[in-house]
Amino acid sequence: MTISSLTQLNALTGGLFLLSTFGIIAMRQILGCLKMFVLQSVFLAASALLLGYLHLSIHLFAVAAITLMVKPVLIPYLLRRTVGNEVTARREISQLINIPTSLLIAVGLTIISYFVAKPLLSGAVGTTTGVNLPIGMACLLLGAYTVTVRREALPQIIGILTMENGAFFAGISIAPDLPLIAELSAAFDVLIIALVMGILTRKIHERIGSTTVSDLKTLKEV
Repeated sequence: MTISSLTQLNALTGGLFLLSTFGIIAMRQILGCLKMFVLQSVFLAASALLLGYLHLSIHLFAVAAITLMVKPVLIPYLLRRTVGNEVTARREISQLINIPTSLLIAVGLTIISYFVAKPLLSGAVGTTTGVNLPIGMACLLLGAYTVTVRREALPQIIGILTMENGAFFAGISIAPDLPLIAELSAAFDVLIIALVMGILTRKIHERIGSTTVSDLKTLKEV
């Protein structure tokens, strides 16, 4: 496979990665958000695999394998097991801003990320950085936006995980030879964070019967 073909495939993967992030914002149901996160993580692994083949980097092959094991499989499994079906059941999610407006804001944040990334690309080596860096920055901003506008705890967790995916998507093109130990420790940290957040969300639901963050204002110290 030629360098041009690999670059084009990576650009396509980047576009799908970004679209899946928009899908997280557009989904009204918690389970739908989780499925979009799974797709996003698969595209992240695909990009790492393509860049590993392009740069002949064993580190990126390892990143792709670790990502496929942890993010599309282990994290959703842990969240669904710890949070429970009563939380992940398909139901409407209350948001601070309606979905059409949120999508317009998401487009604006994506455009801003491209303008912010443009000066950084002048010293970048390789054509893949021009795809991964702005898209990664866009997903970082969109993840932060998701955390801001969602009122349910689990979609906010997914927003945080989306931010981490965005940072990784940019990072694999900037530092393809990042030591494997760093990748393993990052994956382990994310796994533990997802597990702890899932347990906390379940406990909150058991205590007050809701995972809406605004309802936590009713909690008082006994």
